[in-house]
Amino acid sequence: MPVHVAIIMDGNGRWAKKRSWMRVKGHEQGASTVRTIVRASRKIGIKVLTLYAFSSENWQRPAKEIRALMHLLKKFLKTEEKEMVENNIRLHAIGDIDRLPGDVVRRLNAVQRATAAGRGMQLNLALSYGSRGEIAHMTRCLAEKVRDGNLELKDIDEEMISNHLFTAGLPDPDLLIRTSGEMRISNFLLWQIAYSEIFVTDTLWPDFTEEEYLSIIDAYRQRERRFGKTVPS
Repeated sequence: MPVHVAIIMDGNGRWAKKRSWMRVKGHEQGASTVRTIVRASRKIGIKVLTLYAFSSENWQRPAKEIRALMHLLKKFLKTEEKEMVENNIRLHAIGDIDRLPGDVVRRLNAVQRATAAGRGMQLNLALSYGSRGEIAHMTRCLAEKVRDGNLELKDIDEEMISNHLFTAGLPDPDLLIRTSGEMRISNFLLWQIAYSEIFVTDTLWPDFTEEEYLSIIDAYRQRERRFGKTVPS
């Protein structure tokens, strides 16, 4: 069973376009899928679930769509807070959070405080997140420590780098899932997924079901993870 599952939730816009609907309708249905997958993950014992909710590149989208996404995020946080507390789920946001609208940041912080004691599962929402930006931020942090005489260059290793990323203290993803059939990583957890098993499904995120999710988990469990090593014959 994977400990940490990360998901690139893709296809909301195409789902809506196929139905000649506004893109926001796809995002609304996508939010419903988030609820389904969070509940399924908690039920089967996943310890960490990281969802790519809003990338740093998404700020380039039309202002109207961004406003709709921020409204949906705020609504999701408000409606799901009670269930997260009841189900022992801890919410944690990663990314350039200060770039989000003030009302969204306040709601996000409130839910993180309310769920801080949760030990059943950690739900990470990647918001205003880009892995290259994360790595640049980490590099600046370490460079400042070296400059100030608080760190020796020779002491910088992989563990130290991991401990200065937004995901510090968390295990790397065992499994990365991408919906919508696109064969790319999209600037998501580039350092952390070095040895993750990757599954890509053609299913658009709003159509992604608990049944398909569980089938991917089952397929993952059949894989032999090698971490670059040779499997003994």
